Amino acid sequence: MNFSSDVFTLERDDGIATLWLDNPAERNAMGPVFWNDLPRAMEVVSDDDDVRAVVIAAKGEAFSVGLNLKSMGPMLMQSNTPGSAVHKRRTLYREAKRLQSTITAVADCPKPVIAAIHGYCLGGGIDLITACDIRLAASDGVFSVRETKIALTADLGTLQRLPRLIAAGHAAELIYTGKDITAERAREIGLVNDVFADGAAAIEAAQSMAGEIAANSPLSVQGSKAVMRAGEGRTVQEALDYVAVWNSAFLQSDDLTEAVTAFLEKRPPEFTGQ
Repeated sequence: MNFSSDVFTLERDDGIATLWLDNPAERNAMGPVFWNDLPRAMEVVSDDDDVRAVVIAAKGEAFSVGLNLKSMGPMLMQSNTPGSAVHKRRTLYREAKRLQSTITAVADCPKPVIAAIHGYCLGGGIDLITACDIRLAASDGVFSVRETKIALTADLGTLQRLPRLIAAGHAAELIYTGKDITAERAREIGLVNDVFADGAAAIEAAQSMAGEIAANSPLSVQGSKAVMRAGEGRTVQEALDYVAVWNSAFLQSDDLTEAVTAFLEKRPPEFTGQ
């Protein structure tokens, strides 16, 4: 499936899809086209059986400075919406749900998603990276839950996902203060897995990790992601029951036969996802 966008570029090579935030003139601020096109991009990589891992990176000097207030401000204020106060509130609610679903499209991708972050990652940028499975950063990375500084309550996933990634006290500090933190601080508190010298090195590391993932059986990788997500909110026993049923359905695969055969023949396996 083809994909084109004015603010994204999608590259696919050897099992890895790299989705570039490609609006450097506006430091990858998230305007209307961003919110329309991100779900389309995630649908393309999700449905492409040749894609086994996804990297989200950015072109220009920043990963993203967050919501484009110039283009999205009228929506927030409902200044151009006719009708009663109730109608305006309902319209705003529906728009919030639409924007939420855009970020959730990243979290719902069945393939592992790695964020490679450099420069500013503010506001909506935090929503985006917390929906990814793994986060790598350049040393110049700057992270901020910026909404509280502009009189907003973050409503696109940060308040729900960030406390699952880092300790509650660290999450509260970032959310309540809206402060900037460095990449090193982000690594200390567990927001990012690792920090690299610059943006190019972070992207290279993300693509290398994606290659490691792509070399494994897509059935087992995607199954592991699905099972881990299903375990959220369940007891250990309920989660164990779930994975037992999952493996009852998917264990007897061609990939498993290939893994055993390759081991006995002392060669790297070649997985097909069948």
